[in-house]
Parts: sequence; structure tokens; C-alpha cells
Amino acid sequence: MKKIFLSAIVIFMITTTAVSAFADDSRLTMEEQQGILQMREEEKLARDVYLALYDTWNIPIFKNIAASEQSHMDAVKTLITEYRMEDPVAVDVRGVFKNAELQKLYNDLTTLGKKDAVSAVTVGARVEELDIFDLENLMAQTSKSDILAVYENLVKGSRNHLRSFYSQIQGYGADFSPEYITVTEFYEIISGSAERGRR
Repeated sequence: MKKIFLSAIVIFMITTTAVSAFADDSRLTMEEQQGILQMREEEKLARDVYLALYDTWNIPIFKNIAASEQSHMDAVKTLITEYRMEDPVAVDVRGVFKNAELQKLYNDLTTLGKKDAVSAVTVGARVEELDIFDLENLMAQTSKSDILAVYENLVKGSRNHLRSFYSQIQGYGADFSPEYITVTEFYEIISGSAERGRR
């Protein structure tokens, strides 16, 4: 899966030095820059939550999807490099975020996910629907092909992950109600087939 996501954005990679939180680059709007930085840490949120819950419950899905989230982080990093922005994850410490809202969300989700196994996989589904919601909004704010290529692959991955977590929830005899995306979109996603990122 890592190869799928990385190959989608490899043509956009360049070698530069991150010089500021928001690049002096007229190619990007402020909203586009903020979106890229947000998704870098939001994908880290997913990875870190899943690693914490794997440590607690030893449920394989968390370890597997955490590896995929690392590839998502790497994909967003190529945009940060391309547009010469300061990487908020330049020092990658698990469970630590520059974005205060994401820091609180990490703390809340890991606490909830450690209650029991059902809560843990429910947290996984919640993280993925948040990713879908945010990525869809960010895609509506840009027309740049390189950014859209990354976001489109990320949202496909998040839909796949949501399907996987929902299957786990059902396996425990529980159910899930979306909070960020609509019920209609949720059922369209879980009834769909696995998606593959474009090359």
C-alpha cells in the first residue's frame, strides 16, 4: 500500500529546505498552505492513535493501518517540501502535536480507545471519517493537480480504512453512527469495494 500512495506523488518531489511555516510562494493560497500543514499532522494523529491502541489491545488492524498512515504522512511531506514550508513534524515525537486541537483530540481518542476493544475500533472509524470530512473540504479549496493527487489518494485510503474498522465493529456485535460525514455518505462508503490509489 505504501508504494501505491508514494508513487502517486513521486513526480512532484523536489529537494529543498523548509524555511518558514508558510512559504513565500505565490503558487499557494493561505488556505492551501494551512490545509497541507493540517493534513501532515492529521495523518500523524491517525498513526499515533493506532499505535497507542495497538500497544493496549494488540489488535492487528491498528498496526497494519498505522503503517499505511505513515505512508500518508510521507505523501503530505512531499507537498511541504515542494512548497518550501516548515514541517510541523520535523521532530516526530509520538503523541505530540503543534496543532492544539489535534493534541486534545489525540488525548481524548486514546483515552476513549483504552476503555475496551469495541471503543478502540470505534475510535479508528471516527478518525477515518474525520479524515474523509477534512480531505473533502480541502479538495474543494484547491485546483492544483499535485495537491489534489495526494488528497485523492488519502481519501481513498481513509474510505478503505473506514470499511475495515466498521467490519471490526460489526464483528464485536456493535454499530457505528457517523459524526462528521453524512449517514448517506457513510453507507455509500461501507457498501463500496476497496479502492486503489492512482499512480
